[in-house]
Order: sequence, then structure tokens, then C-alpha cells
Amino acid sequence: MAMQAEDARYLKRKVKGGSIDVHPTEKALVVNYELEATILGELGDPMLGERKECQKIIRVRSLNSATDIAVLAREVVDKCKLIHPSKLPEVEQLLYYLQNRKETAPSAGSKKGVMTGRLKDPPPYEGTELDEQANINDVEDYIELLYEDIPEKVRGTALLLQLARNPDNLEEILQNETVLGALARVLREDWKRSVELATNIVYVFFCFSSFSQFHSVIAHFKIGALVMFIVEHEIKRHDLWVDELQKKRKAAEESPQAKKDYEKNMKKYHGLLKKQEQLLRVSYYLLLNLAEDTKVEMKMRNKNIVPLLLKTLDRDNYELLILVVSFLKKLSIFSENKAEMAQRQIIEKLAKLIPCDHEDLLNISLRLLLNLSFDTDLRGKMIKLGLMPKLVGLLANDNHRLIVLCILYHISMDDKAKSMFTYTDCIPMVMKMILESQGESIELELVSLGINLACNKRNAQLICEGNGLRLLMRRALRFKDALLLKMVRNISQHDGPTKTQFIEYISDIASVVKNSDDEELVVEALGILANLTIPDLDYELILKEYKLVPWITQKLEPGAAEDDLVLEVVMLVGTVAMDDSCAAMLAKSGIIHSLIELLNAKQEDDEIVCQIVYVFYQMVFHEATREVIIKQTQAPAYLIDLMHDKNPEIRKVCDNTLDIISEFDEEWAKKIKLEKFRWHNSQWLEMVESQQMDESDGLMYGDEGYSPYIQESDILDRPDLFYGQQGYDDGEMYDGVVTPDYVDDYGNVQNGDYMGSPGSAMYGNRYSQEFRPDSRVAYVPGSQAIDEYGQPLEVYGGPAVDEYGRPVQEGYGYQTHGSQDYGYRGSYEYR
Repeated sequence: MAMQAEDARYLKRKVKGGSIDVHPTEKALVVNYELEATILGELGDPMLGERKECQKIIRVRSLNSATDIAVLAREVVDKCKLIHPSKLPEVEQLLYYLQNRKETAPSAGSKKGVMTGRLKDPPPYEGTELDEQANINDVEDYIELLYEDIPEKVRGTALLLQLARNPDNLEEILQNETVLGALARVLREDWKRSVELATNIVYVFFCFSSFSQFHSVIAHFKIGALVMFIVEHEIKRHDLWVDELQKKRKAAEESPQAKKDYEKNMKKYHGLLKKQEQLLRVSYYLLLNLAEDTKVEMKMRNKNIVPLLLKTLDRDNYELLILVVSFLKKLSIFSENKAEMAQRQIIEKLAKLIPCDHEDLLNISLRLLLNLSFDTDLRGKMIKLGLMPKLVGLLANDNHRLIVLCILYHISMDDKAKSMFTYTDCIPMVMKMILESQGESIELELVSLGINLACNKRNAQLICEGNGLRLLMRRALRFKDALLLKMVRNISQHDGPTKTQFIEYISDIASVVKNSDDEELVVEALGILANLTIPDLDYELILKEYKLVPWITQKLEPGAAEDDLVLEVVMLVGTVAMDDSCAAMLAKSGIIHSLIELLNAKQEDDEIVCQIVYVFYQMVFHEATREVIIKQTQAPAYLIDLMHDKNPEIRKVCDNTLDIISEFDEEWAKKIKLEKFRWHNSQWLEMVESQQMDESDGLMYGDEGYSPYIQESDILDRPDLFYGQQGYDDGEMYDGVVTPDYVDDYGNVQNGDYMGSPGSAMYGNRYSQEFRPDSRVAYVPGSQAIDEYGQPLEVYGGPAVDEYGRPVQEGYGYQTHGSQDYGYRGSYEYR
């Protein structure tokens, strides 16, 4: 004692009072103060000084609605020397706030309408706080407590936790090599014996995990793996508790004694549950901090962190749920985790949380839902579970509106889901938000949702109800909003009453096309005009009044404009070409030649090519322009080249256009027919050509001198390839096509089938049916070549016939009487 008194002469302590706050969760005041310790020399001069920020918690558990606040405040100030008497009014005000604060709120952020937007550190847990103040100089004494029994270990860890919660102490604690090692050992050995002990130690490591530079220390003691094991064990323990309670509840229905026992166990269960959720919360928070490293996160996933988190989603503790959903949100950015969440019914679990009274929990749940909404299947599940009306209802909440708009935008990308919006209040709310937006710009997420919704015909009708279209057009033209005009353009594509409403805005739209310098705005305006396929609309007047023909011709020159603008111009030409007078006006202006040049320049762009071909299709409908297309341009030749394009839409429009050309021009009809024949029988033609080249010794044909390349002559002018020179007597030759397969041993037609020539009445009108390239037949070994009408042909290299027209059954080659083989035997390669 004498020694301590002597030391006291050289140590000077000074306490400086600070601010006073209310405790976030308990009925208590938190007094902040500054402690300054100075070591004096023998002469009383200061040699070493240190300052620490400290807190003292004053609990007022007796505080209730009937408490006299003035008396209680006086008592607090008198007993606590850290509070200056001048702060009595402030203490009264804080006690009055505590008296009126709802006890059900675990934190200030839990009230409805209040959102903090961040994760809060776990508060000091009930049962782990001590009235004594920890001192950084007494760390060795606290370590000694870790070697005692459980109560002393709990006390020692609680004191160390007090120090660790102050970030300034972490470096100093870390310098003591034995502290963390001793804590890790106690946690590994005794965590099952005391929840409070496990909670305190995990909390200490959590304090270190809040700073990335300490993660290597935590990894060194393998705390992450241990904490995951603890969490898994606690969840299994909870399942056992629930099973046991269910058994006791069933028994309680049969006897009064069992009912009392059940109530007693239920009370015990709630106490255990509260302590367990405290441990789970700080454990998950520690793991979330460590998951900052993606390699560590992958290890957690391999140890089944996702199932553990999803299992915890069934709890009712808001603060724990916020942490769990935050962790799931972080994990959901990886497809493997998202797939596992989907497999374990995460949407069903989240549907229970949307909406909820806790703003922070609702916000983070919506953010997780947004991450999951990138998956098409999960979006479909959201609709099935009835989340759409709930999400639409949250549009009125400013805290969540932006996130909800993003989710609804993702849902609106699916065509099947677009129609579901008509059964909600989404469209009126979206329209209200668009029209009430302040300033020139509208939120990108909002207008994007509107653009998608306008793609559905019923949605477009709802948008146009009342003065909807008028108000949208007014705002779009006033602020020159290209995105809003895109929404209007999507509305214009639907046939019916909505399209006719655009007639009164044609002059405004045409003015934008001609005068605007904003290319994006012009593209959308052109799209609207191109969509207005209204029979009674006078397109010629529009073109003349706004002098659009020279403008169109200039834009169609290769390189004169961006591809998006060029595409819309071509689409507009296709629309106005539906009118006879407009088509003639465009043809005279030389637009057809411009389109052919553009076709050459943009032949790799399927969209532009398809629209140009559609313009040709419209032009050949009108007599005035048909002659220009057929006689004065090479458009039919380009159409023949595109007849077998890989794009089915281009092939379809080409076929229809060529069919019309064939009806009105015999020369082009012959060329088209030849090209179709060659395409149908391309493999067969290759086989015949190669056979001719291989048999140049003349054994097959003698000295007749056939051209080695069959493409050099018109295949339809070569009847010798179809029938041979000696296949039939003069009396057996018919005006048409009789294949050897239908002739018996005596040269009679077996089935009575007779195919007339293309010009005969029996054959029918060749142009009455539409040609489809998909119907082409590839050459198959043993099959016959066919002409463009689908009729079989017999040639060298196919099934051969003898001089009486009978099929030769031996092999595939053509044989002489000496059975010497010429040509191909065996099977051909199938291409």
C-alpha cells in the first residue's frame, strides 16, 4: 500500500465532461467524457501524457410513464460526478425522450419511414455489459481471467470487448501477442459451454474484422472456419428446440399439466432464442467483413454459407434479418450463388419480407430482389408469387422508388409480363411521375419502364386514355426528350384507335425530322412517321409540304448519316411507298438507285437490307413504279442474289417480290426459275459436273463434246440430261415428263400419272403458289434429282435406265451391256 501511495504522487488524472446521449436500445443515458492521465517527474513537471475518450452508461430502469422527470434528472446529476449541474435541463430533455420512446423499437432506424441506409454495429448485449470500466493498462489481468472458470472468463472477455470496441485500442491489443491467441483458444474449447462467452469473443474478433489490415490476423487463428462451424451448430440446435416445442404443444392439448410445462418451455425458448440471435448476428457480421476477399468468400460458399443464411431468413429479428439479407445480396452477384439461392426458394422467403414495417430491412430486401431479377426464371417466379402489385404499391415510397423502378423495368423486359401490368396501378403511377417530373430530364429508370410498357397494345391504350398522348407529346416536344419520344414511338406501332390519334401531331413530328439537329430525336420522329400506316393519310402532301424527298435522298447516300438514322429513313420510304403517287414521286427522284447503292454498302446489315427489299416489294405493287424497278434498274438481280440469304425474313420478302416480278416479265421469270432450279439441285449439279470431268475419255458420252462445266449453258435447254438420246421410241415420247420409275417392262405408264409441260393446262399456274426456299431438297444417295416444281429427274449418276426405259437395279453407276462400270458405284457423300 505504501508503494501505491508513493506512485500516486507521480500520476495526475484529469476528467473532462463531454456530451450526453440516450442509449440506442435501452432505457439509459450515455455520458461521454475525456480522461487525461499525466505522469509527473520528481519535480512535478509532466513527462508523459495520454488522453482517452470514455463512456459511462447510466441505466434508469425505473423510468415509466408515471415517473417525475424533474426529480429523476436531479437524482442523476447528483449521483454522477461526470455531469455538470448546468446540464440539468439537457438531462431532463433526454429522460423525457426516453419516457416517450417506444420500447418495441430495437433502434431508431426501425421506425416506419426512417431509413438509415447502413448496417449498424451490434450493440452491447444484455448480460455481457459490466458496470466496471475497462483499462488498457490492465490487459494482462483480463488475460488471467481467461484461465479461470466460465463466469470469470465471461467477465474477462467482456472487459476486453469494452477495449476492442474503441478502434484506438486495437493496435495496442494486437501488440500483446497473447491476447488474441488466448481468446481463440477459449473460443475453440468453451464456446458450447456459454453463449455469452462465445458472443463476447466473436464480438472482439468482429471489431478487428472491421479493418482490412487485421484480416490476416483473424485468418491466422482460423476464426472464420470456427465461426461458421458455430453458426451451423446453433442453427441445428434451434431446429431441435422447435421440434421439441412442437411435441410439447401437442401434448399440452391433452392435459393441463403438460400445458404449464409447454408455457414454461416456451418462455425458456424465447430467452435462449434471444441470446442465440445475438451470437448469430455478430457471427454473420464477422463473416461478412471477411468476405471482402473473394477467395475467402469462395471458401465460405464451399462450406455452405448460402444454406445457412437462407435458413436464418425464417427468423423474426429485424436486425439479424438485415444482416442476413445484406450478406445474401453480396453473394448474389455470382451466378453459382444465385443458382443455389433459386434452388432453395429464396423468392418465396423474400416475398414474406415485402413489404414490411422496417424500412432498412425492406430496402435491403428490394436490393437483393433487384440482383435476382436479372434471371428470367426468377422474374417469372416473382410474378407467380404476386410480388408485382406489392412492388407497384411501393412506388409511392421515396425511400424505395428507384429500386422498385429498376425491378419493374427488368420484369417489363419479358413480353409475357408486359400484359400483367394492366392489372396493377403501375401505368397511371408511371404516367403521373413522368408528367410531374421537375426540369427537363426524367429519371432514366422511369422513362425506360415507360418505353417497355408502351410495347404492349393494351398498355399503350391505357397510356393514351384521356389526354395521355397529348401530354406526352407536349412534354417530349417542349424539352426535346428523345427517350420520351421513343416511348411515344412504341405507342404508334399498335394498330387501332391509338394510331389515329397521331394524325394531329404529324406536322409537329415532320418539323422535328426536317429541322432538329439532335440525331436521336430525329430517329425517333422518323420511327413515328414510319409506323403511321394509316390508309387515309395523304403522304404525298406531307412529302411536298416539308420537302422531305430531297432530304431523304441526301440521307440515303452511303456515309451521309449514322446507320440508325438510315434505317429509319428506309422504313419511312417503305411506308410512304404504299401510296401510288408517293411511290411514283420517289421513283422519279432516283431513290431506287440510291437504295441499290445503299444495299451494296450495307449488305452485312440485315435490318437495312430487309427494309430495302421491303421498299422494292412495295414498288413492284404499283404499275407506275413496277416498270422502273424491272426495266430501268438492276433491283431484280440483287433480289435474286438475296433469295437464299441466311436471314429468313429477307428470304421471305425476296420470294414475294420475285414472284410478282415473274408474273410481269418473262425474261426475269426465266432467270428466277433457273436460279431456283440450281439452288434446289445444287448438290446434284455438282455431282454431274464432277462426273463429266472424270469421264473426259468419252466412254460415257462418245464424242458428243459436252461442255465440262454445266453452268456455262442453260440447264433447262439440255433435255439429253433428263432423258438420254435412246431412252424412248418416237411413239413413247410424251409432251411432258415421264420418269422411268413409272414405266413397266413394256413401256406402259403404271399409275396413269401424267405431268404436263409448264405451259400446259394440266400443270397449272406456276405463279399461283408462293415459293419457299425452306422446301429445297438436298441430294441423298439413292434419291432422284428434282426440278423447281418438285418433279423427279433422271440423269447420269442417278438411277440409270436401259434402252427400254427400265431402271437398272445393279449399283449406282451407269452400265454397258458388258457390265463394265462407268461413273460412281457405292454411296455418295451426304453434304
